[in-house]
Amino acid sequence: MQNSDLGIDLGTASVLVYVKNKGVVLKEPSVVAFDKDTNKIRAIGEEARLMIGRTPGTIQAIRPLRHGVISDYTVTEKMMKYFIQKAVGRRMFRKPRVAVCVPSGVTEVERKAVLDATYQAGARDVSIIEEPIAAAIGAGIDISKPCGNMIVDIGGGTTDIAVISLGGTVVSESIKIAGDDFDEAIARYIKRKHNLSIGERTAEDIKIKIGSAYRRLEEDSMEVKGLNVLSGLPNTVKVTSTEMEEALKETTTQIVDAIHSVLEKTPPELSADIAERGIVLTGGGSMLRGLEDLIEIKTGIETNTANEPLTCVAIGTGKYVEYLDTKYYEV
Repeated sequence: MQNSDLGIDLGTASVLVYVKNKGVVLKEPSVVAFDKDTNKIRAIGEEARLMIGRTPGTIQAIRPLRHGVISDYTVTEKMMKYFIQKAVGRRMFRKPRVAVCVPSGVTEVERKAVLDATYQAGARDVSIIEEPIAAAIGAGIDISKPCGNMIVDIGGGTTDIAVISLGGTVVSESIKIAGDDFDEAIARYIKRKHNLSIGERTAEDIKIKIGSAYRRLEEDSMEVKGLNVLSGLPNTVKVTSTEMEEALKETTTQIVDAIHSVLEKTPPELSADIAERGIVLTGGGSMLRGLEDLIEIKTGIETNTANEPLTCVAIGTGKYVEYLDTKYYEV
């Protein structure tokens, strides 16, 4: 594998790029800001994210990926080109080989869209890998062995649940409920209970600071600023972690139900392995406090979060290219 070969975690919320011997060299939000009048891109990544909800009418900040798939092909292609050049430098002596991960439930059309966009962005050769496989490799699991491992990868737009054995997926399910839905649930709850309208960045901030999937011994709270929907004036309210547990109950239950569904379809021998080895959580959404506890209590199976949940998929995607060279998985 050349140093210019890349692994790309093309996520709904953020894009991570892994380079061999360097690790994850880039992590930026999957956001593009463009001028509607001139149809030109004004900013990509973090710079564009800061513009969300704060741009004049002519400038629009958009996410070109929705629920893990491309919703705006042209913008995605330009965004990928920008990130590839930023990761390896503009003076590439040869085009890089690129491995890109996709949710396990994507259609052939969606898979081809990712393939085409990556080639157009400047790749010499493209490999597509399913997110749960990449997450397992990145989490340090030896997936080449004939024993069952359960991975739950909670990203921004999708949650991918899979049972992996002998380097492949045995049972999997991909649901369009993930980190972005946590943010939306928080925003809806605060609007309903406190008559306060907040933006997606504020909702994400609340999730990170006091979000909870399971009742905590010590209650946390924070002050939230927003717009009072009754008076139309700015206002500040105090929200608690107990309220956030209530706000997130519906979305976290849907994830637990999907895990149940995959466990029910798992062959008995692999089920026994999972009961012994536990469930591994990856992805940014897995960092929600109390989610491990909730899954463990609802399934009766020990649940742990990977050491670097945010970068697992990117690292696994990059390492997958090396495994293609050897046709053997060694993590």
